[in-house]
Amino acid sequence: MPRKNMPTLPKRAPKIDNRRNLKKKPCAFCQAGVGSVDYKDLAQLRKYISDRGKIRGRKVSGNCQQHQRDVTDAIKTARELALLPYTQRTVTERRGGRRDDRRGPRSERPEAEAETTETTFEDTEVDATEFEQDATDEVSE
Repeated sequence: MPRKNMPTLPKRAPKIDNRRNLKKKPCAFCQAGVGSVDYKDLAQLRKYISDRGKIRGRKVSGNCQQHQRDVTDAIKTARELALLPYTQRTVTERRGGRRDDRRGPRSERPEAEAETTETTFEDTEVDATEFEQDATDEVSE
């Protein structure tokens, strides 16, 4: 029995279920008449692996139950034989460099000496005849 002090809620419109209108994806293996899935057909198996290396589910791939089991077994076999990778290599972007707080604040750190010696080609004198002589020795041998 409803309480008298509770207001009655307005009736909502019924929700429309969009899933009923969608047509199920047909199994690619059933359409082609394939009896079993071959673990050596890597191009076919890569269609059922995500970009991170996970095996796609039945609802995503559209396979029937039996063929999804066959695809999963074929992928696992190909991974065992090192035909397919277990995970895909991903490149992550990291912000900033390595934090180095364990050495204390910057004011306490000893400063690196700024003395650097730069050598230029003008400072070094090299006789060009030495290079020519070395080159002729290598050719004659």
